[in-house]
Amino acid sequence: MRIIMFVVSVVIAASAGAWAADAKAGKAVYDKSCKSCHGPDGAPNPTVAKMMKVQMEDLKSKEVQSMSDADLAKVITGGKGKMTAVKGLNGKAVDDVVAYIKTLK
Repeated sequence: MRIIMFVVSVVIAASAGAWAADAKAGKAVYDKSCKSCHGPDGAPNPTVAKMMKVQMEDLKSKEVQSMSDADLAKVITGGKGKMTAVKGLNGKAVDDVVAYIKTLK
């Protein structure tokens, strides 16, 4: 019984480690998919904000940084307001982008 419990624990730990968010990988995805609107450092691109007639949040702001990982992932995959969902991002790539956004503090 102890062996089974140990094996289950190892499998769970390995799965969690394999899915751990990677901010460095998230930066690469962010640079490709998000930077044109949200800027290289999370500050909104004023030209895009003006064109879309929206007030964009700075990703370094207290409001954005206090959002849960799940809420940030929901915005990335589902959009918010005039921001459309980021096409082609799911699973680990979304987690990686969230991890990168959290480094912008």
